[in-house]
Amino acid sequence: MAVTIKDVAKAAAVSPSTVSRVIADHPHISEETKKRVRKEMERLGYHPNFQARSLVVRSTETIGIVMPNSATQSLQNPFFPEVLRGISTIAHENHFGIYLTTGVKDEEVFQQVVSMVQGRRVDGIILLYSRTDDKIMNYLLDQQFPFTVIGRPFKNAERITYVDNDNIFITRQVTEYLIRLGHRKIAFVGVNLDYVFTIDRLEGYKQALTEAGIEYDEKYVIHEKCLKTEGKAGIEHFLSSYEPPTALVVADDFTAIELLSHAEELNINVPEEISIVGFNDIPLAKHIKPQLTSVNIEIFQLGLESANCLIEIIKNPKTLPKRITIPARMIERSSCYAISQHEDTK
Repeated sequence: MAVTIKDVAKAAAVSPSTVSRVIADHPHISEETKKRVRKEMERLGYHPNFQARSLVVRSTETIGIVMPNSATQSLQNPFFPEVLRGISTIAHENHFGIYLTTGVKDEEVFQQVVSMVQGRRVDGIILLYSRTDDKIMNYLLDQQFPFTVIGRPFKNAERITYVDNDNIFITRQVTEYLIRLGHRKIAFVGVNLDYVFTIDRLEGYKQALTEAGIEYDEKYVIHEKCLKTEGKAGIEHFLSSYEPPTALVVADDFTAIELLSHAEELNINVPEEISIVGFNDIPLAKHIKPQLTSVNIEIFQLGLESANCLIEIIKNPKTLPKRITIPARMIERSSCYAISQHEDTK
């Protein structure tokens, strides 16, 4: 027979309402009483019915996580498990659970979010991305539902709490690094103008070229859609074109590693003939050959701060919106090479 709250109260010589307050970690209950009650809960094997409790206190103690696509697809990218690890750390410390969206199409994800909000399945939501025209973000604003975003909102940033890197600044630094190595034909690979972070990184890339007196050339900007539609053949054509780039700034390490593989198949030496810099600094980056120079964006910290901010909003709905910038840094490894201006103009 299941152990009830009354059984715990009797064993600890307190009232059932005191046991409820201990479960809620009520500040008016003494530490001595809390220890005694928790000891009896553990001894008797009592587990609180949080679902029933949520009906009373109008709290689910659950955070909703919105992925850019299905969890199965997203979790193949090392960014998402690491950002979830950061979120989970704070959720665990505050006794919150996590609810992941699993929809594959945008409309499916949107309907899941509506269900979360209208059904009060979660107390707040974290968006793991920021799009230029985000139906979900607009909906959460209209509903005045607690949420935070990992990434700079394209619109209404002053009304939204978000955590991000300074993507313009760090990409400008990366591009300037390649320019200092003598490169002038520098490509930016993996642009997706639906996502704000790639818009910002493209802007940083442009700024660095302009400051160095290098003309911005669209032919050196490769969009993510092209990578997907043209596949390996498109990459090979790009790398072996009449005026191939001598350096690549790549939107993420996965794509950078794919480009390393294609370069090897084409007998293009990295870094002697083409230098490559990626983003995210995934664990594999330092184990491939050559080791990949990459930007560490502190993924764990992005998740940690987004959860911290959300729980603060949940506990105090009058909390003012804030922007938290997580410093990013380039980790220099062996996938980049200094060339002379003569070599670059060949």
